[in-house]
Amino acid sequence: MDKYTNRDHPDYIPGTFNIYSSQNLENGIIYESKLKKTSSGVVLIPQPSYSPNDPLNWSSWRKFAHFGLMAFITAFTAATSNDAGAAQDSLNEIYGISYDSMNTGAGVLFLGIGWSTLFLAPFANLYGRKITYIVCTTLGLFGALWFALAKRTSDTIWSQLFVGISESCAEAQVQLSLSDIFFQHQLGSVLTVYIMCTSIGTFLGPLIAGYISAFTNFRWVGWVAMIISGGLLITIIFGCEETYFDRGQYMTPLTSCQSGYEDGTTLQNSDNTAVSRRKRHLDVKLSTPGAMGEKGVDLSETAEFEVNNEEEVTIPETRELIDGSKEHLKPYPKRVAILTKATNLKGYGFKQYFKYLKINLRMFLFPPVWLSGMFWGIQDVFLTFYLTTQESAYYEPPWNYSDFGVAIMNVPTLIGAVIGCICAGIVSDYFVLWMARHNRGILEAEFRLYFSIATAIIGPAGLLMFGIGTARQWPWQAIYVGLGFVGFAWGCSGDIAMAYLMDCYPDMVLEGMVCTAIINNTISCIFTFTCSDWLAASGTENTYIALAVINFGITAFALPMYYYGKRIRLWTKRWYLQSVNLRDGV
Repeated sequence: MDKYTNRDHPDYIPGTFNIYSSQNLENGIIYESKLKKTSSGVVLIPQPSYSPNDPLNWSSWRKFAHFGLMAFITAFTAATSNDAGAAQDSLNEIYGISYDSMNTGAGVLFLGIGWSTLFLAPFANLYGRKITYIVCTTLGLFGALWFALAKRTSDTIWSQLFVGISESCAEAQVQLSLSDIFFQHQLGSVLTVYIMCTSIGTFLGPLIAGYISAFTNFRWVGWVAMIISGGLLITIIFGCEETYFDRGQYMTPLTSCQSGYEDGTTLQNSDNTAVSRRKRHLDVKLSTPGAMGEKGVDLSETAEFEVNNEEEVTIPETRELIDGSKEHLKPYPKRVAILTKATNLKGYGFKQYFKYLKINLRMFLFPPVWLSGMFWGIQDVFLTFYLTTQESAYYEPPWNYSDFGVAIMNVPTLIGAVIGCICAGIVSDYFVLWMARHNRGILEAEFRLYFSIATAIIGPAGLLMFGIGTARQWPWQAIYVGLGFVGFAWGCSGDIAMAYLMDCYPDMVLEGMVCTAIINNTISCIFTFTCSDWLAASGTENTYIALAVINFGITAFALPMYYYGKRIRLWTKRWYLQSVNLRDGV
């Protein structure tokens, strides 16, 4: 069991878990006798501490209250990021603001989402998770107010920048918060709800905004978003509990197993020791990854630790672990504090902030990050295309849809997205556990990629049905089924992308999601500016045929990743350990 839980074990591979191990003997110790498991025998990963303040030990109602708040943040920010279209006609008619300008605003929004995710991420490691939600919600409130008062082209563009920044907390921060309170085997189902909330906001947001604009006026799209943002901000300040918890400082069942812990004994294994912020240097060099059984970082020896022969890393000195069972639950004011300083915060953390930025950018070296970003990003591209097609084609004969009619076209897409989320989330959780049972209890991250087969078939089929059906004026039933297929691929791909990456590098969730968000939203930004020109130059039918081919091609990358994913994880093990140690030693 040790090689599946201890990062310093020479045979450790990130993304490989032993979740059904039964009485394995490792170095003469039967670990499983003390490890915490579910009633069905699934080993809990990570192993929780004994502290009542550990988010993994929260009661069910506290977990689901926090989960519900994260879900609402996700759905609401997705909705506000897609509601500007409901005001486009009014802004054009009243103020002469061109559609190209509003298209530019959409591109700026994507840039705001992706790159603010990067610049806000370090705050989660320095001052707790909560501060990012407060900052993003405040900026979203300001963006909604600006949009409600828009009269100039610059207003429609720059307001979207702040709206985009507000959604950035849902691109990486929410996933980190969820991984703080749920175990590894639960993340697939949890991410299903996350993607469903994103789907609800993305597809129902324009519909709701359309009704608001029709029954009041376009400015109330911004006013309503501002009012809800204000209520959400108050809820976050007084109702959002902090989930930052330095579990490395505490005893867990795993530390007791690995070190034979007895009262008064100091644990010496790196994974079993608390963080003492007095630094000491280590002389260990990481060997080049590439084969099973490579040597990792031996923290029990004293020497110089080198990264790329240049970058020195300091590793925390060991000290006796904290017995969390002797702690009391923090009082309410501390649980909902706006700032929760990290245990390794130095001063105001200014230098650490830039070190964390560098660590985040290191994740671009990991191929699974690119697969995740491409899977998620290309689906957002298709979203841009079919929304553009709806707005340009369905107001005209033979359909002659009203604003409501076009908005209703999001409903089959939402239904498909929900089905896709359930398939790639809840169903995949049962599937990977079934696979693990038939793989001697070993769960590999690549098990989730099986579900990309459905996406590779259904996604392109949906694009073809919608694109060709629109060009040739097929019956609306065929076109709506195509939209449902597109929605299925959107939800399924998003769930696969998130779950696979979180399984591959479980200790670098925030960093991986940051890079995924940058890839995803940069791709979306590029195609936002090229979508209309492509449709005009190639025509609807040829464009969607090309998109279907692109969809299949990108999804097909799951096949080589399935076969070579474990080798890639082994190959990137060195970088992964470096990144984790750099982050924890900052």
